[in-house]
Amino acid sequence: MTNPLNAPGSPIHVGLVGYGWWGKTIARQLHGSKLIKLAGVAEVSEDIRKEMSSDPLLKDVQLHGGVDALIAQENLDAVILCTPHLEHASQIVKAAKHGLHVFCEKPLCLNLKDAEQAISICKEHNLVLGIGHERRFEPEIIQLREMIANGTLGEILQIEANFSQDKFFALPKDNWRLSNAFAPVGPLTATGIHLVDLSIAILGPCEQLWARLATLGSNFENGDTLGIMMGFKNGANAMISAVLATPFEGRFAVYGSKGWVEIRDRTHPENPTGWDIKTVIRGQDTTARFAPAHPTVLANLEAFALAVQGIKPYPVSSAEMLANVAALEAVMISAKSKKLEVVQSASIG
Repeated sequence: MTNPLNAPGSPIHVGLVGYGWWGKTIARQLHGSKLIKLAGVAEVSEDIRKEMSSDPLLKDVQLHGGVDALIAQENLDAVILCTPHLEHASQIVKAAKHGLHVFCEKPLCLNLKDAEQAISICKEHNLVLGIGHERRFEPEIIQLREMIANGTLGEILQIEANFSQDKFFALPKDNWRLSNAFAPVGPLTATGIHLVDLSIAILGPCEQLWARLATLGSNFENGDTLGIMMGFKNGANAMISAVLATPFEGRFAVYGSKGWVEIRDRTHPENPTGWDIKTVIRGQDTTARFAPAHPTVLANLEAFALAVQGIKPYPVSSAEMLANVAALEAVMISAKSKKLEVVQSASIG
């Protein structure tokens, strides 16, 4: 049952579904937030639940063994889903039918049909749907998009981006993140999806793409090395690389007819330590600067909270969420067919 919403400025009360690696990261981010109060956590793993009882982040937080019990908790406004991708669609529907706003970790769903259903039911119940694409909330990405909007870079020609890591070597072999069923095309659903999202935010829906997936540096059944070429309506491309068998690398570069900008992450967004930015504009001196770390995960969650309270619209549109899932589905198809694939057009019921 949802809260009769708190007075403006007071925190929304949320339940967190899943308390693994990223669920714990979310809990840490929310600790001390003035906009969001963690009120409940659901976790299906008995081993993890045993540890939760002594976790200082969960003091005064109700603990549950499953999503159904959490959703039934009194006085919740929203849920945050940190669960296997395959479960997102059904959990969004379940929460929405109970009148709860939903923040879902990426990817939203694994196919366009499920994504359309999830978005439609949230719209039907007048609920906010947020998505875990925190890279949109990096100050340097925001500034880059402003430069693009005001014409500083000219016509956008191409995007080159890489998001790689080797964190998954620490996971047990039966972890769902290494499963073809729960996390198909592993480098995409783990990291590359953020770059697909940023490319869509800048260039609009992808029209066609080609993807190649391989397992070269690990024994991961869902692959460790991915390359994607995305084609957009205006003729621009996005070339995306995502690898799960190499040390961390994060790079996002946009090339325009008047200049280009490259943003490099110093560390994984889980524990950001800042960005190195290089800007080249025709006729001007090249600039290189450092930007300090910013809590982008929290910024995304708090933008969701402001939308729940009706203070500001959530800045990721439903159309962009659908375009992202449509591209994801096309990547999965192309990785199997080894052919150029047309990306489905998305619609909202």
